[in-house]
Amino acid sequence: MFTGLVETLGSIVAVTRQGPGVLMLVECGLVAEGAAIGDSVAINGCCLTVIEMSGSQLAFEAGEETLSKTNLGRLAGGDAVNLERALRAGDRLGGHYVTGHVDGVGQVDQRQDDAEWSKFWFRVAPELALQMAAKGSVAVDGVSLTLVDVEDERFSVALIPHTLSVTTLGGRQVGDAVNIETDLLAKYVERQLRGAAASS
Repeated sequence: MFTGLVETLGSIVAVTRQGPGVLMLVECGLVAEGAAIGDSVAINGCCLTVIEMSGSQLAFEAGEETLSKTNLGRLAGGDAVNLERALRAGDRLGGHYVTGHVDGVGQVDQRQDDAEWSKFWFRVAPELALQMAAKGSVAVDGVSLTLVDVEDERFSVALIPHTLSVTTLGGRQVGDAVNIETDLLAKYVERQLRGAAASS
């Protein structure tokens, strides 16, 4: 479990093909401090397991399913990634509950910059938009954000200068692919409503 509060920007050192999956070597900076084999780290909001360590560089494996359902399959050496260590019992929860299980890939549909601030519109599948509501929460590339507007196939968020400067979102442009995780509670509510509708 994660909070959606990015701890640091990391960078991809190398991506090596391994059968249907890949081995990713990531420069993790402070996220590597105290890390151990088997730890969970969210990379662009996708929960992966540490399998090797070398100083501040950690290695992760991503399988075919992960590569097809997230933007991790598009990463190459030098690309920046958002990093967050798993939430520990007793930690402050400053964002919202983020599982690290990406629901789908969205796309930057529009970017409106106003001085150092930005409003982003992301296009998503209709079934993901159904799990969103204005003032609710969403994780975009692992960043916990508050929804501003929600339409049938897209939503908007307002980004402060700090978020733009310390996450990958500051460099995102129209057409870029982003990982989307809808709010966990919204998933349960939608499932309950579907069950109630089917039984009536």
